[in-house]
Amino acid sequence: MAEKYNILVTGGAGYLGSIMVPQLLGMGHSVTVLDNFMFSQNSLAHICSNINFRMTRGDVRDISTLKPLVRMADIIIPLAALVGAPMCDNDSIGAKTTNVDAVNSLIGLMSREQRVLMPITNSGYGIGQASKICDENTPLNPITLYGRTKVEAEKLVLERENSISFRLATVFGMAPRMRLDLLVNDFVYRAVNDRALVLFESHFKRNYIHTRDVSRVFQHGIENFEAMRGQSYNVGLSEANLSKLELCEKIKGFVPGFEFSEAKIGEDPDKRDYMVSNRKIEGTGFLATYSLDDGIRELVKGYQMIRDSVYGNS
Repeated sequence: MAEKYNILVTGGAGYLGSIMVPQLLGMGHSVTVLDNFMFSQNSLAHICSNINFRMTRGDVRDISTLKPLVRMADIIIPLAALVGAPMCDNDSIGAKTTNVDAVNSLIGLMSREQRVLMPITNSGYGIGQASKICDENTPLNPITLYGRTKVEAEKLVLERENSISFRLATVFGMAPRMRLDLLVNDFVYRAVNDRALVLFESHFKRNYIHTRDVSRVFQHGIENFEAMRGQSYNVGLSEANLSKLELCEKIKGFVPGFEFSEAKIGEDPDKRDYMVSNRKIEGTGFLATYSLDDGIRELVKGYQMIRDSVYGNS
Protein backbone atom coordinates (compact mmCIF):
# COMPACT_ATOMS: atom_id res chain seq x y z
CA MET A 1 0.00 0.00 0.00
CA ALA A 2 1.37 3.42 -1.00
CA GLU A 3 2.53 5.65 1.84
CA LYS A 4 0.34 8.64 2.74
CA TYR A 5 1.90 12.05 3.36
CA ASN A 6 1.12 15.47 4.76
CA ILE A 7 1.59 17.73 1.72
CA LEU A 8 1.80 21.53 1.69
CA VAL A 9 0.92 23.12 -1.65
CA THR A 10 1.62 26.85 -1.83
CA GLY A 11 -0.44 28.59 -4.50
CA GLY A 12 -2.65 25.51 -4.49
CA ALA A 13 -5.81 27.34 -5.60
CA GLY A 14 -4.23 28.33 -8.92
CA TYR A 15 -4.35 26.79 -12.39
CA LEU A 16 -2.18 23.76 -11.61
CA GLY A 17 -3.25 23.39 -7.99
CA SER A 18 -6.97 23.38 -8.74
CA ILE A 19 -6.42 20.06 -10.56
CA MET A 20 -3.53 18.72 -8.48
CA VAL A 21 -4.90 19.21 -4.95
CA PRO A 22 -8.13 17.19 -5.47
CA GLN A 23 -6.09 14.41 -7.10
CA LEU A 24 -3.63 14.28 -4.18
CA LEU A 25 -6.56 14.07 -1.77
CA GLY A 26 -8.01 11.30 -3.90
CA MET A 27 -4.79 9.33 -3.38
CA GLY A 28 -5.33 9.52 0.38
CA HIS A 29 -2.82 12.24 1.24
CA SER A 30 -3.57 15.08 3.64
CA VAL A 31 -3.18 18.40 1.82
CA THR A 32 -2.78 21.93 3.17
CA VAL A 33 -3.05 24.82 0.72
CA LEU A 34 -1.59 28.29 1.25
CA ASP A 35 -2.90 30.83 -1.25
CA ASN A 36 -3.47 34.60 -1.33
CA PHE A 37 -6.44 34.29 -3.75
CA MET A 38 -5.18 37.19 -5.83
CA PHE A 39 -7.64 36.26 -8.60
CA SER A 40 -10.64 36.01 -6.23
CA GLN A 41 -11.03 32.38 -7.29
CA ASN A 42 -13.09 29.70 -5.51
CA SER A 43 -11.45 26.85 -7.38
CA LEU A 44 -11.21 24.52 -4.36
CA ALA A 45 -14.75 25.05 -3.03
CA HIS A 46 -15.79 21.55 -4.09
CA ILE A 47 -13.23 19.86 -1.77
CA CYS A 48 -13.90 21.82 1.44
CA SER A 49 -15.95 18.88 2.74
CA ASN A 50 -12.85 16.64 2.65
CA ILE A 51 -11.57 16.18 6.21
CA ASN A 52 -7.98 15.80 4.92
CA PHE A 53 -8.02 19.23 3.24
CA ARG A 54 -6.85 22.33 5.11
CA MET A 55 -6.88 25.87 3.79
CA THR A 56 -4.85 28.92 4.87
CA ARG A 57 -5.33 32.32 3.27
CA GLY A 58 -2.05 34.17 3.25
CA ASP A 59 1.08 35.23 1.38
CA VAL A 60 3.92 32.77 0.82
CA ARG A 61 6.37 35.63 1.54
CA ASP A 62 5.06 35.97 5.12
CA ILE A 63 7.39 33.87 7.28
CA SER A 64 5.02 33.90 10.27
CA THR A 65 2.31 32.32 8.10
CA LEU A 66 4.63 29.90 6.33
CA LYS A 67 6.58 28.57 9.33
CA PRO A 68 3.85 26.53 11.11
CA LEU A 69 2.62 25.09 7.80
CA VAL A 70 6.11 23.92 6.83
CA ARG A 71 6.59 22.31 10.23
CA MET A 72 3.60 19.98 9.63
CA ALA A 73 4.58 18.91 6.08
CA ASP A 74 6.38 15.81 4.81
CA ILE A 75 6.33 17.11 1.23
CA ILE A 76 6.14 20.67 -0.09
CA ILE A 77 5.00 21.58 -3.62
CA PRO A 78 5.72 25.30 -4.16
CA LEU A 79 3.28 26.36 -6.87
CA ALA A 80 2.98 29.94 -5.56
CA ALA A 81 4.55 32.23 -8.15
CA LEU A 82 3.97 35.12 -10.48
CA VAL A 83 3.62 33.06 -13.66
CA GLY A 84 4.25 34.20 -17.21
CA ALA A 85 6.44 36.83 -18.82
CA PRO A 86 3.82 39.64 -18.93
CA MET A 87 2.83 39.22 -15.29
CA CYS A 88 6.44 39.28 -14.10
CA ASP A 89 7.26 42.31 -16.27
CA ASN A 90 4.28 44.13 -14.77
CA ASP A 91 5.55 43.51 -11.23
CA SER A 92 9.29 42.86 -11.28
CA ILE A 93 9.66 43.24 -7.51
CA GLY A 94 6.80 40.82 -6.86
CA ALA A 95 8.33 38.37 -9.33
CA LYS A 96 11.63 38.28 -7.47
CA THR A 97 10.17 38.22 -3.95
CA THR A 98 7.59 35.54 -4.77
CA ASN A 99 9.41 33.37 -7.31
CA VAL A 100 12.87 33.43 -5.70
CA ASP A 101 12.99 34.96 -2.22
CA ALA A 102 9.95 33.03 -0.95
CA VAL A 103 11.46 29.76 -2.21
CA ASN A 104 14.72 30.60 -0.42
CA SER A 105 12.78 31.31 2.79
CA LEU A 106 10.88 28.05 2.40
CA ILE A 107 14.09 26.06 2.09
CA GLY A 108 15.50 27.82 5.15
CA LEU A 109 12.53 26.63 7.23
CA MET A 110 12.77 23.01 6.12
CA SER A 111 14.56 20.10 7.71
CA ARG A 112 16.85 17.93 5.60
CA GLU A 113 14.30 15.10 5.68
CA GLN A 114 11.45 17.12 4.17
CA ARG A 115 10.95 16.76 0.43
CA VAL A 116 10.33 19.37 -2.27
CA LEU A 117 8.81 18.79 -5.70
CA MET A 118 9.22 22.04 -7.64
CA PRO A 119 7.66 23.15 -10.93
CA ILE A 120 9.65 25.47 -13.14
CA THR A 121 9.28 26.35 -16.81
CA ASN A 122 11.26 24.94 -19.69
CA SER A 123 11.32 28.52 -21.03
CA GLY A 124 14.66 28.54 -19.19
CA TYR A 125 16.09 27.12 -22.43
CA GLY A 126 15.37 30.48 -24.10
CA ILE A 127 15.94 30.55 -27.83
CA GLY A 128 17.24 27.21 -29.05
CA GLN A 129 19.42 26.39 -32.02
CA ALA A 130 17.90 25.18 -35.27
CA SER A 131 17.25 21.42 -35.25
CA LYS A 132 18.76 21.05 -31.76
CA ILE A 133 16.68 19.36 -29.07
CA CYS A 134 17.10 20.57 -25.50
CA ASP A 135 17.63 18.01 -22.75
CA GLU A 136 18.41 18.47 -19.06
CA ASN A 137 22.12 18.95 -19.84
CA THR A 138 21.46 21.82 -22.26
CA PRO A 139 22.76 25.11 -20.80
CA LEU A 140 19.93 27.29 -19.52
CA ASN A 141 19.55 30.65 -21.21
CA PRO A 142 16.38 32.36 -19.93
CA ILE A 143 15.55 35.57 -21.77
CA THR A 144 12.59 36.81 -19.72
CA LEU A 145 12.41 37.90 -16.09
CA TYR A 146 9.95 35.06 -15.51
CA GLY A 147 12.38 32.49 -16.92
CA ARG A 148 15.30 33.91 -14.92
CA THR A 149 13.42 33.78 -11.61
CA LYS A 150 12.33 30.18 -12.17
CA VAL A 151 15.83 29.06 -13.14
CA GLU A 152 17.19 30.72 -9.99
CA ALA A 153 14.51 29.01 -7.88
CA GLU A 154 15.40 25.63 -9.39
CA LYS A 155 19.04 26.14 -8.46
CA LEU A 156 18.10 26.89 -4.86
CA VAL A 157 15.87 23.83 -4.63
CA LEU A 158 18.28 21.33 -6.22
CA GLU A 159 21.20 22.49 -4.06
CA ARG A 160 19.45 20.95 -1.03
CA GLU A 161 19.44 17.53 -2.77
CA ASN A 162 16.21 16.17 -1.23
CA SER A 163 14.23 17.74 -4.06
CA ILE A 164 12.98 17.20 -7.61
CA SER A 165 12.50 19.88 -10.26
CA PHE A 166 10.02 19.46 -13.10
CA ARG A 167 10.71 21.71 -16.11
CA LEU A 168 7.20 21.99 -17.47
CA ALA A 169 6.36 22.51 -21.11
CA THR A 170 3.64 25.06 -21.93
CA VAL A 171 0.58 23.78 -20.06
CA PHE A 172 -2.88 23.52 -21.62
CA GLY A 173 -6.34 22.26 -20.71
CA MET A 174 -9.39 23.21 -18.68
CA ALA A 175 -9.13 23.78 -14.92
CA PRO A 176 -11.33 25.22 -12.14
CA ARG A 177 -8.96 28.23 -11.94
CA MET A 178 -8.71 28.73 -15.68
CA ARG A 179 -5.97 30.57 -17.54
CA LEU A 180 -6.73 31.91 -21.01
CA ASP A 181 -3.29 33.48 -21.48
CA LEU A 182 -1.43 30.18 -22.02
CA LEU A 183 -0.64 29.60 -25.69
CA VAL A 184 -2.87 26.63 -26.56
CA ASN A 185 -5.70 27.88 -24.31
CA ASP A 186 -5.42 31.34 -25.87
CA PHE A 187 -5.33 30.15 -29.48
CA VAL A 188 -8.32 27.85 -29.02
CA TYR A 189 -10.25 30.65 -27.27
CA ARG A 190 -9.58 32.96 -30.23
CA ALA A 191 -10.53 30.25 -32.69
CA VAL A 192 -13.84 29.60 -30.92
CA ASN A 193 -14.79 33.22 -30.25
CA ASP A 194 -13.03 35.34 -32.91
CA ARG A 195 -12.58 32.73 -35.66
CA ALA A 196 -9.34 34.55 -36.59
CA LEU A 197 -5.76 34.99 -35.36
CA VAL A 198 -2.64 36.86 -36.54
CA LEU A 199 0.58 35.00 -35.69
CA PHE A 200 3.84 36.69 -34.76
CA GLU A 201 7.01 34.62 -35.34
CA SER A 202 4.83 31.69 -36.38
CA HIS A 203 7.80 29.36 -36.94
CA PHE A 204 8.79 29.46 -33.24
CA LYS A 205 8.51 26.00 -31.71
CA ARG A 206 7.78 24.86 -28.18
CA ASN A 207 6.62 21.79 -26.28
CA TYR A 208 3.25 21.26 -24.53
CA ILE A 209 1.77 19.34 -21.59
CA HIS A 210 -1.79 18.89 -20.30
CA THR A 211 -2.54 20.19 -16.80
CA ARG A 212 -3.73 16.73 -15.73
CA ASP A 213 -0.43 15.22 -16.84
CA VAL A 214 1.30 17.84 -14.69
CA SER A 215 -0.63 16.47 -11.70
CA ARG A 216 0.28 12.94 -12.74
CA VAL A 217 4.00 13.68 -12.90
CA PHE A 218 3.95 15.12 -9.39
CA GLN A 219 2.21 11.95 -8.18
CA HIS A 220 4.87 9.95 -10.04
CA GLY A 221 7.59 11.97 -8.31
CA ILE A 222 6.07 11.35 -4.89
CA GLU A 223 5.87 7.60 -5.53
CA ASN A 224 9.40 7.35 -7.00
CA PHE A 225 11.11 10.05 -4.99
CA GLU A 226 14.21 8.16 -3.85
CA ALA A 227 15.12 7.14 -7.39
CA MET A 228 14.47 10.61 -8.84
CA ARG A 229 15.62 13.06 -6.16
CA GLY A 230 18.30 15.66 -6.70
CA GLN A 231 17.56 16.02 -10.41
CA SER A 232 15.59 18.06 -12.94
CA TYR A 233 13.25 16.54 -15.53
CA ASN A 234 11.67 17.98 -18.67
CA VAL A 235 7.95 17.19 -18.69
CA GLY A 236 6.06 17.43 -21.96
CA LEU A 237 4.39 15.56 -24.81
CA SER A 238 7.15 14.06 -26.91
CA GLU A 239 5.00 14.19 -30.05
CA ALA A 240 4.18 17.86 -29.48
CA ASN A 241 7.24 19.93 -30.37
CA LEU A 242 5.17 22.18 -32.61
CA SER A 243 5.42 25.63 -34.13
CA LYS A 244 2.60 28.13 -33.63
CA LEU A 245 1.61 27.59 -37.26
CA GLU A 246 1.43 23.82 -36.80
CA LEU A 247 -0.63 24.32 -33.64
CA CYS A 248 -3.12 26.50 -35.51
CA GLU A 249 -3.45 23.91 -38.24
CA LYS A 250 -4.27 21.34 -35.58
CA ILE A 251 -6.86 23.64 -33.96
CA LYS A 252 -8.50 24.23 -37.35
CA GLY A 253 -9.30 20.53 -37.45
CA PHE A 254 -11.65 21.10 -34.49
CA VAL A 255 -12.87 24.61 -35.39
CA PRO A 256 -13.36 24.49 -39.17
CA GLY A 257 -14.18 28.19 -39.57
CA PHE A 258 -10.92 29.26 -37.91
CA GLU A 259 -8.67 31.42 -40.10
CA PHE A 260 -5.10 32.46 -39.25
CA SER A 261 -2.39 34.45 -40.97
CA GLU A 262 1.29 35.26 -40.44
CA ALA A 263 2.41 38.81 -39.70
CA LYS A 264 5.55 39.94 -41.51
CA ILE A 265 6.45 42.36 -38.71
CA GLY A 266 6.06 42.29 -34.94
CA GLU A 267 7.49 40.22 -32.12
CA ASP A 268 6.16 37.79 -29.55
CA PRO A 269 7.02 39.11 -26.04
CA ASP A 270 7.63 35.53 -24.85
CA LYS A 271 10.29 34.56 -27.39
CA ARG A 272 10.47 30.83 -26.71
CA ASP A 273 11.80 28.85 -29.65
CA TYR A 274 13.16 25.38 -28.95
CA MET A 275 12.42 21.67 -29.14
CA VAL A 276 12.57 19.59 -25.97
CA SER A 277 13.46 15.98 -25.17
CA ASN A 278 11.37 14.24 -22.50
CA ARG A 279 13.37 11.00 -22.59
CA LYS A 280 14.72 11.36 -19.07
CA ILE A 281 11.30 11.50 -17.35
CA GLU A 282 10.01 8.78 -19.69
CA GLY A 283 12.96 6.63 -18.58
CA THR A 284 11.57 6.71 -15.03
CA GLY A 285 8.30 5.16 -16.23
CA PHE A 286 6.23 8.32 -16.75
CA LEU A 287 4.43 8.96 -20.03
CA ALA A 288 2.09 11.87 -20.73
CA THR A 289 -1.36 10.51 -21.60
CA TYR A 290 -3.38 13.56 -22.68
CA SER A 291 -2.70 14.57 -26.29
CA LEU A 292 -3.02 18.01 -27.82
CA ASP A 293 -6.12 16.75 -29.61
CA ASP A 294 -7.61 15.79 -26.24
CA GLY A 295 -6.88 19.25 -24.89
CA ILE A 296 -8.22 21.14 -27.89
CA ARG A 297 -11.39 19.07 -27.82
CA GLU A 298 -12.02 19.81 -24.13
CA LEU A 299 -11.16 23.51 -24.54
CA VAL A 300 -13.67 23.90 -27.37
CA LYS A 301 -16.26 22.36 -25.05
CA GLY A 302 -15.18 24.47 -22.06
CA TYR A 303 -15.33 27.73 -23.98
CA GLN A 304 -19.05 27.29 -24.31
CA MET A 305 -18.99 28.21 -20.59
CA ILE A 306 -16.15 30.76 -20.43
CA ARG A 307 -16.33 34.07 -22.25
CA ASP A 308 -14.59 36.41 -19.87
CA SER A 309 -11.18 38.07 -19.99
CA VAL A 310 -10.66 37.72 -16.20
CA TYR A 311 -9.26 34.21 -16.76
CA GLY A 312 -5.65 35.14 -17.27
CA ASN A 313 -2.37 36.00 -15.60
CA SER A 314 -1.64 39.24 -17.40
